[in-house]
Amino acid sequence: MHRPRTTPFHERLAPLNETGIWKHWAGHLVAPQYQASLTQEYYAIRNAVALLDTSPLFKLRFTGPDARALLEQALVRDIGRCPPGRAQYTCWCDPRGFVEQDGVVMHTTEGEYLLTAAEPALRHFRELARQRGLPRVEVEDVSTDWGILALQGPHAHEVLGQLTDDAAPLRPFQLATTRIAQRPVTISRTGYTGDLGYEIWVRSPDAIAVWDALVAAGRGHNLTPLGTTALKMARVEAGLLLLGVDFQPSRQCWVDEERDTPLELGWEWMLRGRGGDPREFVGREAIEAERRAESSRWTTVGLGLDWRDYERVFVEAGVLPPHHELYAETTMSVYRRGGREWDLAGHIGSFLASSLLRRPIGLAKLPLDLARPGVEVDVEVTVIRRPCLVRARVEPLPFFDPPRRTAPVGRSAP
Repeated sequence: MHRPRTTPFHERLAPLNETGIWKHWAGHLVAPQYQASLTQEYYAIRNAVALLDTSPLFKLRFTGPDARALLEQALVRDIGRCPPGRAQYTCWCDPRGFVEQDGVVMHTTEGEYLLTAAEPALRHFRELARQRGLPRVEVEDVSTDWGILALQGPHAHEVLGQLTDDAAPLRPFQLATTRIAQRPVTISRTGYTGDLGYEIWVRSPDAIAVWDALVAAGRGHNLTPLGTTALKMARVEAGLLLLGVDFQPSRQCWVDEERDTPLELGWEWMLRGRGGDPREFVGREAIEAERRAESSRWTTVGLGLDWRDYERVFVEAGVLPPHHELYAETTMSVYRRGGREWDLAGHIGSFLASSLLRRPIGLAKLPLDLARPGVEVDVEVTVIRRPCLVRARVEPLPFFDPPRRTAPVGRSAP
């Protein structure tokens, strides 16, 4: 009988899970929330500092003389523009230009790269190396070798600065190799919350020592263990897409209606500066044909629901409008306004009643003629089992982008 695996930090996390609820993430036990109050966990991200175990991510290591060549031909973004000590958020596609996965690739040292992914990808990269005639690259699954902690929130630097000075100079997507509690770690200024934050890679045998050091340093900053639900709430505000919710891996889809291209996911920025780039990465021809023909079927946008209209449909039904701790991974239909009623245009995949922004928001896919900021549409909201239309407006992403996310941080006082 298969039993779920635990992460290198589980020994410390299990006693903190007040709810007693566990879910599976890539075969590992994770807590959707640790405290009875989901709101408290969420606001630790925005007002203090939160600590999240992201170890279940799949981790691949690329080494050898052909490592860079393989990644140049596999990834949509050019890894050649990512020198040692930097990281990139990127994606990779199938030959028809549909997205397989997204992830963060770190160029740790010359000739070595680490890549995170939500789904297994080892076979994909090894097979591509064989197809492209790149024998001098070793692709290893090092998922169990490393634990990863995400330290996120406005006080993340104050906590980390007590343990090392090497994080202070980091700008977004820069890396540093240093030591915490006398254990070697790699720190990147990255995260999935849209806030100031860092991710810390530590060898699995050293995980508990690093966890204890971070928790001790965070006692004066209300450091809070973070479950996956509060993380997902923050990522909607940050306009960050979630595999399996906002898009699907191409290889797992039955029909093209389920698939998305990078342009349809709003990732055209990954293709900027293509002039003079000779790379023949997988899917390039199809993506460039889509750009030339302007044939994208939709694109991904933010939708802000009119909070007065949202409340109206519930009050008219005699019930209170739901606001508190409301996060949903579901399909909510979006309709055109001004035409015939119930004229289906697109859908919302991720929905959040944001307590920070004080209104409901969603990540939606809409046809290009509706995907302009300020355009109004109708969103279908279910009230006592009845569909009701609520007015919404297209908004640029992210919904929330505090200056501290990218601002320089100073060194901690001795």
